[in-house]
Amino acid sequence: MDLSSFTDEWQMQRQQLFKSVPPEGRKVSYLDKEFLVFPNTFWPFADSLPLIKNFHVAPGEHVLDVGTGSGVIGIFACYRGAGRVVGVDINPAAVRSATHNASMHGFSDTMQVLQSDLFTALGDQQFDVITANLPFRNKPAQDVVAMSQWDTEFKTNTRFFEGVGRHLKPAGRIYFVQSNFGEIDTMHRLAQASGLKVTELAREATDEARRQEFFVFEMTRV
Repeated sequence: MDLSSFTDEWQMQRQQLFKSVPPEGRKVSYLDKEFLVFPNTFWPFADSLPLIKNFHVAPGEHVLDVGTGSGVIGIFACYRGAGRVVGVDINPAAVRSATHNASMHGFSDTMQVLQSDLFTALGDQQFDVITANLPFRNKPAQDVVAMSQWDTEFKTNTRFFEGVGRHLKPAGRIYFVQSNFGEIDTMHRLAQASGLKVTELAREATDEARRQEFFVFEMTRV
């Protein structure tokens, strides 16, 4: 089975898993911490590991987490001393999960979660750090669960790079996740067209064969 077929099958299985969560939610252990996911929420997974292990947040900095899912990236930003964190997601189930997890970890006063199509709910707010773990693949998504893994015509990623500059402070930085089965070349092109310098920070593989590999890139203004 080639990588594309393997990834299709694996991602569809995970989408069914996200949908099969009981109404009261399911606890998930991730990096020695516990999170709750409600039905139709993307679970914490290896894709976020290179970002969480390597992104830098100075005490007091303001952080925006785009496509927050269960809220894990934003919550780890809180643990690192962020002064304020905003998590946004288009999926109401993800907003519910991330809001619950921020409260469960004691960060209700630090982390705010908004239902938002990328930056639409943010007005003119700007941030020191913007994190994003968007869907990696240009593939039609039929529902909000599939949208956590597939980006129809790569429109979400394209709009992210078109709009991110308005919400990034002049000396701010972006931490962005991609994978070996995603649109890395397109990501580079979109970032560069938006005036961003791209540097690979780290990568993580799910097995020794490195069949699935995830990358985090740091992006700053040129």
